[in-house]
Amino acid sequence: MIQRVTVPTLAPPPRYSHASVVEAGTKLAFLAGSVPLDADGKLVGEGDPVRQAEQVLVNLGEQLRAVGSEFEHVVSTDVYVASGDSAVLAGVWEVVEAGGLSLGPHSSTLLGVACLGYPGQLVEITATAVVP
Repeated sequence: MIQRVTVPTLAPPPRYSHASVVEAGTKLAFLAGSVPLDADGKLVGEGDPVRQAEQVLVNLGEQLRAVGSEFEHVVSTDVYVASGDSAVLAGVWEVVEAGGLSLGPHSSTLLGVACLGYPGQLVEITATAVVP
């Protein structure tokens, strides 16, 4: 159902694929950015990008289950981190890998950005997934 492609003429990515291909006719879910808020709308992990990434993954898992999918069916993500420090970005990426999003492996982009939508928000992840 999902063909994951690592292009041999490009530098090998470190645990993700360059592209994911899904045949036409497959149901896809395009998920809004998952944010580090709890069910009551309170920020989780203020000042802690690793803790926020953990909460973002919990919320992303809920979004996926709500549409009939799971982490292993994610074909693409964008991981936004409000930091210009590559060590902070790497710490968030470690959480992403440990959280199950690297099961595919999926195609992903990790971005350092100036700010995100909620006060104190440091991490957000958008995803596209196959709904089997």
